[in-house]
Amino acid sequence: MKTHIQIKLFADLSAYTPPSADNFPIEAGTTVRRLLDDIHVSAEKVRLVFINNVKGDLDSTLKGGERVGIFPPIGGG
Repeated sequence: MKTHIQIKLFADLSAYTPPSADNFPIEAGTTVRRLLDDIHVSAEKVRLVFINNVKGDLDSTLKGGERVGIFPPIGGG
């Protein structure tokens, strides 16, 4: 069943933000890993995933209606 989510990509990943990020179509039951494949982001580039402001991971399942935040590793000195 088709449903929609909101996607927010941060820092270096923002270049991969799809035009439909505020209403991105997915199949219910899609994992974050599959979502990354769909938007052409390598899982190796992802450090943190938040789903509705709760920490998730690449195997978290999306039902639809979620807000998904994706962060790369961020270094500092």
